[in-house]
Amino acid sequence: MTGRVAVVTGAASGIGLGVARRFAADGYQVALLDRDGEPAEKAAAELRAQGATAQAYEVDVADWAAVRGAFDRLRADLGPVEVVVTSAGIESFDAAAGITQETWDRIIAINLTGTFSCIQAALPDMLAANWGRIVTISSSSAQQGAPYMAHYSASKGGVIGMTKALARELAGNGITVNTIPPSLVDTPMARDAEARGLVSVDAMAAMVPLGRAGTPADIAGACAFLCSDDGSYITGQIIGVNGGMYI
Repeated sequence: MTGRVAVVTGAASGIGLGVARRFAADGYQVALLDRDGEPAEKAAAELRAQGATAQAYEVDVADWAAVRGAFDRLRADLGPVEVVVTSAGIESFDAAAGITQETWDRIIAINLTGTFSCIQAALPDMLAANWGRIVTISSSSAQQGAPYMAHYSASKGGVIGMTKALARELAGNGITVNTIPPSLVDTPMARDAEARGLVSVDAMAAMVPLGRAGTPADIAGACAFLCSDDGSYITGQIIGVNGGMYI
């Protein structure tokens, strides 16, 4: 049982919720951040009912001031932040010629800027402790490209570059920074895209070398390792948890 404080963004559903559940099971005190406050609180309540320490905080990670306020509140509730997993993100499917400035700016603001703002908000605690674990959730679309997702791929490519830069900058402070770029993961966001006729989860799963879509628990397991003491000599790395879809 670690007792460490772990912040997970986008924690109301999907990968973020899977990571929050794993951290709670491993004994972390978990702060669940999400722009959808009600489902985040429901998830936190479920974790508390299982004996975990968990608190939910409604915040749009694209709002720098709101992020600072959320971290101030969770720090007062739980203590200094030692682990951050940035899972908050949105996607959009648009032909390159039709991407609007509003859509572009919103995706970059949440997926890239929001990732950095949450990491930056946690850094004072990690630097003071000379210890920290940061895992960003990027995407295999940033590694191999994805049609109709130039804006999304660009945002996640930025996350990968930022992860490497932070890993080099913070290594001397006992802080590791790694990224996990999932491929197909069966999440509410993926199923929503399927409902809109944009993808077929089952058809894509059949193309995965391991023969199935990933699950939030698959990503959470890798996060748990990277954030543990066993992951102390791993930093600046792209850890593919993708069933072999990208090698």
